[in-house]
Amino acid sequence: MPDSADASDADCLFCRIVAGEVPVELVHEGDFVVAFRDIDPQAPTHLLVVPVGHHPDVAALAAADPAALAELVAVGRQVATAEGHDDYRLVFNTGPLAGQSVFHVHGHVLAGRQMSWPPG
Repeated sequence: MPDSADASDADCLFCRIVAGEVPVELVHEGDFVVAFRDIDPQAPTHLLVVPVGHHPDVAALAAADPAALAELVAVGRQVATAEGHDDYRLVFNTGPLAGQSVFHVHGHVLAGRQMSWPPG
């Protein structure tokens, strides 16, 4: 894993969650990715999948560490399946106009209801 993936930001909420400083309901904890329940769920199942290393958005993660992005997507599928869902949506918001409010890349795993299109 590149050195940048080892970086963290002391002011970043998700870096603090990864460090165990902020309590969450973890559903997956691995060397490179963690997943936990969203505190404001938008679907019956709403999980966040977060890389351990700090990257501001999915494009930055893809450029710096494509293998970490692949792991994040694989864990997204794994946690959806573990929750009993074969059908799920995996969403990455990039930038404030797209709805990103925490600038540490994270995938939203949404499942358990019919999803509409376009998504909002």
